[in-house]
Amino acid sequence: MQYRRLGGTGLLVSEISLGSWLTYGNAVENETAIQTMDRAYELGVNFFDTANVYNHGEAEKVVGEALRRHPRESYVLATKVFFPMSDRPNDSGLSRKHIRESVHASLRRLKLDYVDILYCHRYDRNTPVEETLRAFDDLIREGKVLYGGISEWTAAQIEEAARISDRLLLNHFVVNQPKYNLLHRYIEEEVIPVSRRNGIGQVVFSPLAEGVLTGKYLDSKEAPRDSRAANKKMNYFIHYNLNEQVEGKVRKLKAVADQLGVPMARMALAWILRQDNVASALVGASRPAQVEENVQASGLVLPDDALDAIEDALG
Repeated sequence: MQYRRLGGTGLLVSEISLGSWLTYGNAVENETAIQTMDRAYELGVNFFDTANVYNHGEAEKVVGEALRRHPRESYVLATKVFFPMSDRPNDSGLSRKHIRESVHASLRRLKLDYVDILYCHRYDRNTPVEETLRAFDDLIREGKVLYGGISEWTAAQIEEAARISDRLLLNHFVVNQPKYNLLHRYIEEEVIPVSRRNGIGQVVFSPLAEGVLTGKYLDSKEAPRDSRAANKKMNYFIHYNLNEQVEGKVRKLKAVADQLGVPMARMALAWILRQDNVASALVGASRPAQVEENVQASGLVLPDDALDAIEDALG
């Protein structure tokens, strides 16, 4: 496993990180989830991701239980705040009240004193950015959160937060968690340049497009039994329909991977890590074997002719 600095910080995170979206505390048995996290840790993954909203706190409980097996200083843990946790009017968003109460609830579920990273899970149009930044700054000064981050914010929103942080001498956001993969590249045009200027690194989710970029759905009349698409608790989040256009791209990408002699998923992850502003690719895994495959993308450098062939395949 290789490690990268997270944005402009001194924090080192594994190039492959493990998330708990859709899986832990929900579609995967707790013991299997813990075994998967243990295997990831053995293979050098030091970066784990969860959120309060993932199965309404159950994912945090599973992640916390798994990580208690390891020294606290040996891993980096991220969680998130924004989405509703109940139907109460103040139990969502990025107000000072919701942020502080959510962090304390997350720490109780995780049974930890602090989290390394707290993300604003989305942008809150109903709360002044200054209020959110001050709440994050307070939590960082109190030691309950070490670094602040955002997820799926636009370039303009990221720039706004950086400008306010500078003016008020508040701690900056240092990490962004966007969707990014071979089929979804919007961050390349504006988000990455703005992030680079402001010392923000990317930790990208859905790097394999919910499994589409593994190639396992090609030529399948029905989803493979062990796939996310076949799991009723997870398949409603698959946003990539295998229409003819997408399937054509995936077939061409698989041909490039075959020529390289590597699995398609490994190539897709290595393609993401070609970006120096990307600190880590956040994968999901429902069993240890998936982690064992995905970590092999760390350190894999794709040759220029392969990168050209990938661009041709994507059109």
